[in-house]
Amino acid sequence: MRRTTRPCPDLSLYLVLDPGLCAGVGMVETARAAVAGGATVVQLRDKTADTARRVETGLALKAVLPGTGAALIVNDDVEAAVAIGADGLHIGQGDMAVAEARARIGAGMVLGLSVETPALAAAVDPGLVDYIGAGPVFATPSKLDHKAPVGVEGLAAQVAASPVPAVAIGGLKAQHVGAVLRTGARGLAVVSAICGQPDPEAAARALRRQIDALGH
Repeated sequence: MRRTTRPCPDLSLYLVLDPGLCAGVGMVETARAAVAGGATVVQLRDKTADTARRVETGLALKAVLPGTGAALIVNDDVEAAVAIGADGLHIGQGDMAVAEARARIGAGMVLGLSVETPALAAAVDPGLVDYIGAGPVFATPSKLDHKAPVGVEGLAAQVAASPVPAVAIGGLKAQHVGAVLRTGARGLAVVSAICGQPDPEAAARALRRQIDALGH
């Protein structure tokens, strides 16, 4: 059973920050604008930074999010997640053991786990993991080491197998909202659909309108 002290965040519009794509206005301003437009989760993903720099960026992100209801998740850096006091940590299959991640972040922090197959989704322990990142649905240049795309049908199979809520990830744009949500996924994780756009707030708002129109 899910711990009542650790509710799963609203996964409907999940922004994954990319430092390269966000270089024009910066990750903090991109996140602020996206949340103003309706993003519900902000994930700090910066593979090029060390922990100290992730902590610095994470604290700056945390400073602009209070009162918005948006959750701050740190990708693949448990030390940074704890130091920032983030809402959660997201890890991949090869990052660290789920049980170790849970032990290090404690009972109150959200833990997300990337999966790429229905078998991996079915193996998730809902006592440890709060949501899955399911996919990759399509190929994406923002993560060059991703597994082979599974398409919408593959996403649906992962969502159906998972004992916890799923957010879809992998090359997702506004035109994919309906197909993704019809699989039962709770939302979409997007990168370039918001990061690097001329107006991140407007881009997020356009996605938000589509998501809301489908009742999510």
